[in-house]
Amino acid sequence: MKNLIQNINKAFDHRIRLGIMSVLMVNESADFNMLKELLGVTDGNLASHTKALENEEYIMIEKQFIGKKPNTRYIATATGKKAFQDHIEALEKLISKS
Repeated sequence: MKNLIQNINKAFDHRIRLGIMSVLMVNESADFNMLKELLGVTDGNLASHTKALENEEYIMIEKQFIGKKPNTRYIATATGKKAFQDHIEALEKLISKS
């Protein structure tokens, strides 16, 4: 059984991180408000989970101003995309063996 779960990535254990990466896999980028609305999370939850993914170098965070309003944008890195794809494949293998 250990062989079946060895490629499951602990960074994606939490549903919010799984959601963030899912959104970023199908979009070039997503801003803070888009992720917050899609995932139905609080500002603090989203900030802590995006920071965790940034620490793993799975996402990049870009901060800018649009007019006078701050805007934070998230982009999945090549490393993050590969790690997430490997995670999904590991889950699919686990499900198919059950």
